[in-house]
Amino acid sequence: MSRSIQYTASPLLTSRTPVWRSKFVVGAIALGFVGLGARAAYIQVVHNEFFQRQGEVRYSRTLELPANRGRILDRNGLILASSVPATSIFAIPEVANLDAAEEAQLAKLLGMPQADLAKRLAADDKGFVWLKRQMDPEAAKKIAALQLKGIDQRTEYRRIYPEGEAAAHVVGFTNVEDKGQEGIELLFNSTLLGRAGSRQVIKDRLGRAVEEVGESVAPVAGRDLQLSIDTKVQFFAYQKLRDAVLSNRAQAGSIVVLDASTGEVLALANYPSYNPEKRVNLSGAQLRNRALTDTFEPGSVMKPFTIGLALETGRVKTSTVIDTSPGSVTITGATIRDSHPHGALTVEQVIQLSSNVGTTKIAMQMPASEMWETFSGAGFGQKPQVEFPGAVSGRLRPAKTWRPIEQATASYGYGLSASLFQMVRSYTAFSHDGQVIRATLLKNSEPAVGVPVFSADTAAKVRKMLQMAAGPGGTGPKAQTAGYSVGGKSGTAYKQVGKGYGNDSNRKYRSFFVGMAPIDRPRIIVGVMLDEPGAGKHFGGEVAAPVFSEAVQQTLRVMGVQPDIAIQPQIVAHAVQESF
Repeated sequence: MSRSIQYTASPLLTSRTPVWRSKFVVGAIALGFVGLGARAAYIQVVHNEFFQRQGEVRYSRTLELPANRGRILDRNGLILASSVPATSIFAIPEVANLDAAEEAQLAKLLGMPQADLAKRLAADDKGFVWLKRQMDPEAAKKIAALQLKGIDQRTEYRRIYPEGEAAAHVVGFTNVEDKGQEGIELLFNSTLLGRAGSRQVIKDRLGRAVEEVGESVAPVAGRDLQLSIDTKVQFFAYQKLRDAVLSNRAQAGSIVVLDASTGEVLALANYPSYNPEKRVNLSGAQLRNRALTDTFEPGSVMKPFTIGLALETGRVKTSTVIDTSPGSVTITGATIRDSHPHGALTVEQVIQLSSNVGTTKIAMQMPASEMWETFSGAGFGQKPQVEFPGAVSGRLRPAKTWRPIEQATASYGYGLSASLFQMVRSYTAFSHDGQVIRATLLKNSEPAVGVPVFSADTAAKVRKMLQMAAGPGGTGPKAQTAGYSVGGKSGTAYKQVGKGYGNDSNRKYRSFFVGMAPIDRPRIIVGVMLDEPGAGKHFGGEVAAPVFSEAVQQTLRVMGVQPDIAIQPQIVAHAVQESF
């Protein structure tokens, strides 16, 4: 028989447990539940933002909805810059698990080495990495058809520039993030950019949006911007400038076409240029907007201002005779020479023949302070107030620092510096009844009000001299244009080589021509500059004036300006005697 065990007889079980111990255990358990309840209430009611945010990070994403950047238009509404949808490819490395064949196929469609693709997929950021931005649409469709895990696409906007190289230095370009980097794109970036929208979605573990939550914020498109540029004038000016740079074997060139009444820039071009849509391996020489950023001694282009001041103050008349014999003049030990002796010249002939000696003798009759005020009033030594980044002020030293020889050389354009843009704008003093007007790259059809520099009578007299300079017997006859009267001044300035201007064996030049047409009531001002022409000719009247002529003729035709002089017939008829 089994032995019966009396458990109730166990001393452990028969001993009485203290009441305080059981109450303590029950109280501890109850206190634990109260603490858990309080913690739950704190997390879910009092301070739930942090935990909700952490939870949303794991399943929710806020996607940016890009805004369509505003268009840049020319004065006639033609497109200079616009945005079109483009596909960008991205990956989620923690999800993407491509085999070698898939990786090779994807790399081929992306147009990158397989090793570079593998490196991107192994990036430290496992949540998101761009593979290629704004790629070819056909290749993007082929990638989508592969349905690779962890590889997805996003629609962005890509900037296109229909005018390409011709308008590159005006319009500029944007980066891959659609932010302006150069030109008008940079200066008016905030206006063109618009405001991006957003939408919140729930994504699965593969990064795919499976549900939209909350309210979406629609993007606001950027504002369009209309420039003063005329696409036809711009293209033609660029084309003729490029041809001149290449045919004269010059280092570079610039051209500016300005509306003489409103101050609107109708064309501004430089060569070498670049394609804003293909910016691989660009050099600084291609990107530089030379018409606004490069300064140089303007040379003979300054002579009309010196003569204009002398006429304005009554020191000379147009018929006053200046003796330039023997073709040189000495100022405080320094000799100034003409290209060849001219003898006695009227003031008009001083401009027509571009006499350094005659200009110097007239200038030395005037205080340096008056010359400085005239030059400064015309905009020299001051940064142009134009809507463009990088415009420079040039150099015009205070008159009190001028020595006599410096006053003399300043009278014909040495010892100071200016950009081609400044030189073109300064000539509005002669085209706009003595007033220098503000130049603008934005469309503005209203006549401009300028700052008086000369009287209308003085401006008219100088225009007549400029017409003589650009005509037969002047220094720029190649500026003549069929059907339109023109006036202008050529310039040929030495480039500085080391601390001087070099010698005959290594001397370098900048050649330019600035003028206007029609001469009685000017509608446009055109400036042309060629840097270091190397094909045997270097005078501004030889290499720059022909570009001026072609630009004037095309621009006035586009503007609908009627010819003001008779056009000589180009076809010669010969009588033919017939025998019967």
